[in-house]
Amino acid sequence: MEAFISCFSAVEDPRACNARHDLLELMFVALAAVLCGAEDCTDMAEFSQSKLDFLRQVVKLEHGAPSHDTFSRVFRLIEPEAFEVAFAKFTASFAGALKGVVAIDGKALRGAYERGRKSSPLHLVNVWAAETRLVIGQRLAPGRNEALGAQQALALLNLEGCIVTADALHCRADTAKIILEAGGDYALAVKANQPTLWAKAQALIEAADPATQAIQFPTKAHDRMEARAALIVPAQGIDFPGLAAVACVETHCKRQAKPQEPIVRFFLLSTMLSADRMLQVARTHWTIENQLHWVLDVDFGEDAARSRKDNAPQNIALIRKLALNTLRQNPAKGSIKTKIKRAGWDNTFLLSLLGHMR
Repeated sequence: MEAFISCFSAVEDPRACNARHDLLELMFVALAAVLCGAEDCTDMAEFSQSKLDFLRQVVKLEHGAPSHDTFSRVFRLIEPEAFEVAFAKFTASFAGALKGVVAIDGKALRGAYERGRKSSPLHLVNVWAAETRLVIGQRLAPGRNEALGAQQALALLNLEGCIVTADALHCRADTAKIILEAGGDYALAVKANQPTLWAKAQALIEAADPATQAIQFPTKAHDRMEARAALIVPAQGIDFPGLAAVACVETHCKRQAKPQEPIVRFFLLSTMLSADRMLQVARTHWTIENQLHWVLDVDFGEDAARSRKDNAPQNIALIRKLALNTLRQNPAKGSIKTKIKRAGWDNTFLLSLLGHMR
């Protein structure tokens, strides 16, 4: 666990100096537990007790298996900002150089609410490297301000060679500047919440030659037929940081042979993409929903998790993402759900998971 230690040793131990369990060992055991299906601190304690002999092959655990209270107290007290910086550093150490689409999107932890405040659960911003299928960043949306959370998460990353995609909430000059300063390009959706930008983008597209558009022929998936078309034009007369082009992506869908209303989306681009590449970028953005958020909720039970005190929701959410990255990087065949079950059943496979991320 040398790489794990080198990255996470910068996280300060918030406990008193007479704490019995080493902080790095606790985080490592928590990760191993989540790899095997643990969903909360009680599960982590049960896992460490039942797998104590196995865990001592990797970490000392001089004082035996940590209790539920120990895990709970640690994750409530750890400063999430330092933990997130260490996470980004650790992910970069085994993911290599980033490339392609990096998607940002918010996600509510629906179970992380105090009694009587179910309508306002904790809100996180996730950063997803779509082509490597890895989570590379997380940040709390302060006061549920997703745009500010995204800016703070992006500022931690080296985005050279990447195209950052985001919905219209993030189509802001300050967000665009942060992406450019980090070495990346952007493809930001623009909608009626930015009426001046939206109107100018529409006018440029309407004046363009439709013969230059790329058309993606109909494909069938999930009981529907979809066809897409994209048109790119150079940006003129729009004051926005680094803006190079405006794109339009139009989606036509049929469900049960009944045509739906076309969906027309506009994007601001900091680099001139081909129309074919724009179709790929626009569609790839949505993998953050079905390959990250859906997996966190269905395979890791994130929405149902009731950790809600202090910093625990953020920190345990980061452990889940670390576990997901570890499972995705392992070359063994099988779904995430299958790998989680196999890790719980087979110590050799669990050891290969832990060894693969060193």
